[in-house]
Amino acid sequence: MVDLERHARHVSLPNVGVQGQQKLSFSRVLIIGAGGLGSPVALYLAAAGIGHIGIIDNDDVDLSNLQRQILHSTQSVGDAKVTSAQRRLNELDPNIKVTVLNARLNPANVLDVFSMGWDLIVDGTDNIPTRYLVDDACSLLNIPWVYGSIYQFEGQVTVFGHDDGPMYRDLFPEAPPAGAVPSCAEAGVFGVLPGVIGMLQATEAIKLLLGFEVSLSGTLLIYDALAMSFTELKFKKDESRSPVNDLSASSSLFHQDEWCALPKKGVADGEVEKPAASDDNIMFHHISMVETLQRKQEGWAPFVLDVRSDGEYAQMHVASCNLQIPHGEVLSVLNELPSSGDILLHCKSGMRSQMAAMTLIQAGIEASRLYNLDGGIMAWHAAAPSEIVH
Repeated sequence: MVDLERHARHVSLPNVGVQGQQKLSFSRVLIIGAGGLGSPVALYLAAAGIGHIGIIDNDDVDLSNLQRQILHSTQSVGDAKVTSAQRRLNELDPNIKVTVLNARLNPANVLDVFSMGWDLIVDGTDNIPTRYLVDDACSLLNIPWVYGSIYQFEGQVTVFGHDDGPMYRDLFPEAPPAGAVPSCAEAGVFGVLPGVIGMLQATEAIKLLLGFEVSLSGTLLIYDALAMSFTELKFKKDESRSPVNDLSASSSLFHQDEWCALPKKGVADGEVEKPAASDDNIMFHHISMVETLQRKQEGWAPFVLDVRSDGEYAQMHVASCNLQIPHGEVLSVLNELPSSGDILLHCKSGMRSQMAAMTLIQAGIEASRLYNLDGGIMAWHAAAPSEIVH
């Protein structure tokens, strides 16, 4: 039975009504992680009346989590996150069923966990190998999933596997090198950012469950909290990609211990990763500062494009910079970019510049000409401070 009083505002919507609310009450959604992203996702799905919510996480609540993981409270510090999550969700709505698994998702349990009848998976993970595992398991079981990731002031959202749409491996063919993407503990995260990204994930999840058009299937939505801007990157299913037949690739990725920069147990916050190049589906090059300096000594002279803000550029920039433009405005300077030769893009740490590179590819710039500097100007300053102008 639909609680008409509790869900009156939904029921009054002409494209939801009692029938739509009943559909939500019969829906089953699994959330991976009860941290920064999982918190707003779980709260809004519970408030929307999703009948059965599952949460898997094996971390405990830490005081440092509370800056962004709004599912938990000071009184929950030391408790298992899934215990805290279950308690909070049932306080919000005692009528929904909350199934919790105090475990880490891994190749040994993923198919059993995902085969519990879930209509949808929502990603709130904090490491890249787990996302490949999720993607492969969802491919095998034909379950759509909503992706979200965060890094400092930036976040990403999309939907994979909806109506035979593109998957995670179509957007990120290969994982970047271990250690290339710092953890949230290392890089920091703007406290409200997971709330924004998590609510967007919950929005797409509810739309999918109601049968609405899923706007983000085939579209990566990129949010910049500092600029308060959204950018869209379109991507397609790679028909030449080999189908997933087992979890061997994910198993290999998942068990690379060097991926875990810190000895944290759980899957708390989502991290933004870099679209990696493969021989068959190259997007753009990633280059370290060590390789950059070595190649410059050998005569490499790329066009240097700084995609940070005007204020950041004024504070510190590379002396050899050819052009500076905020990453969300790169299309406005297409005519100022060279028609041939390599372009080296950088921002502060390497995240905004990858978005700029992806935008330029969509605008027709050859991916093979684009080099994203891993570590950005911070890496440049550390390796060659004499080349930096303050």
